[in-house]
Amino acid sequence: MTFTWPIMLASLALVPVLVVTYVWVTRRRDASAAQFGLRLSDTTPGHAIFSRRHLAPAIFLGAIALLLVSLARPSVVLALPRLEGTVILAFDTSTSMKAEDLKPTRLDAAKRAASAFVRKQPRTIKVGVVAFSDNAFVLVQPTDAQEEILAAIDGLNAQGGTSLSSGMYTSLGAIAGKVLRIPDNATEDDLASLDIGHFSSSAIVLLSDGEQTSRVDPLAIADLAAGAGVRVFTVGIGKPGGTTLTIDGYHVATTLNEALLKQIAAATEGTYLRAEDEQQLLETYKKIDLGLTTKGKPTEVTSVLAGTALALLVVGSVLTIRWFGRVP
Repeated sequence: MTFTWPIMLASLALVPVLVVTYVWVTRRRDASAAQFGLRLSDTTPGHAIFSRRHLAPAIFLGAIALLLVSLARPSVVLALPRLEGTVILAFDTSTSMKAEDLKPTRLDAAKRAASAFVRKQPRTIKVGVVAFSDNAFVLVQPTDAQEEILAAIDGLNAQGGTSLSSGMYTSLGAIAGKVLRIPDNATEDDLASLDIGHFSSSAIVLLSDGEQTSRVDPLAIADLAAGAGVRVFTVGIGKPGGTTLTIDGYHVATTLNEALLKQIAAATEGTYLRAEDEQQLLETYKKIDLGLTTKGKPTEVTSVLAGTALALLVVGSVLTIRWFGRVP
């Protein structure tokens, strides 16, 4: 427990003064009663009157002590039942995401499902948006402004190749609050040796068909994410059998690379989920267990102590009125 005004705790010195005063007054009252041949302890059978005489004052004393402590404005750290953390939605916006094996297209289905996911997140979860094809870009830094997030998702368009490595690497940069770009001459060993920090309350949701076209092995970036405590949930967009896509008059086959997406998820202790249609994709998002860390929050409990003290005063008053017909 911490206190905003700890100097006010000095007022607790009043408690022993009240105790001494009460003992002195009680003994003086007993002495006065003895002069007339009376003994208060004999008024009722047994020791009931003795316990009644001291119980109510003890309750009043406890109430006063709580009020004095509340003057210092105490605070305690409460582990509130809520999720706090960062989620990066990393969208594959390569040309293959124009395929129509998910209606209306892979990308449109992913956008709709992601928007539904964002709307269901509490304000304690910050969401960022990354778009990647040949390169990756942070469209929205992690924020709780859902309108901004939804607008960025709505504006996504598909073109270019696919670099899962750049998508994850840039997403890690958004989580760490840094601008991370894979250098042209970087080796996998170079990437593995990086230390970007530890972010166990963060996750990346990677939406892609898994068709990797860049030179950097995405598993090297997955290992980097795992070292940073970031889990990657991979969502396979498309059907395993794939489909054909017409590009500039040419028919190009595009398939879902589930094996690679599963490896990425496994390397980071995340989960791979597959969606073969838009409705299934919506259901897939419900299965994403972020498991983000909850944090304690300092909470002032002045009102709690004051309320408890008031309750004790009421209880003490009721008891004394019932037993003795008066309030001391």
